Amino acid sequence: QVQLVESGGGLVQPGGSLTLSCAASGSISGVNTMGWYRQAPGKQRESVAVIARTDYSYYADSVKGRFTISRDGAKNTVYLQMNSLKPEDTAVYYCVANTGRVHWGQGTQVTVSS
Repeated sequence: QVQLVESGGGLVQPGGSLTLSCAASGSISGVNTMGWYRQAPGKQRESVAVIARTDYSYYADSVKGRFTISRDGAKNTVYLQMNSLKPEDTAVYYCVANTGRVHWGQGTQVTVSS
């Protein structure tokens, strides 16, 4: 089992920045990829960014050039640096770990509003 704890969400003005963190614990040796999903009110959950053990990363088109995913293997932590935030980035952001089974964090709210 893998436990994921997110932090770093909050309220930010359009154009601002936030960094989300996700600390993993438990059976982390089996983790192949980690990433971030988000779900806005009334919308389906969508993939935002994913990073593999090889540091290969994937980004949704809507966040390319604005968001950066990174990981610290020593701390078993994944980060999502979000720049140039837009109101449409408002959502609950979930950390995800894939061991062949998908593990979800509890989510952290990001609100982009003036």
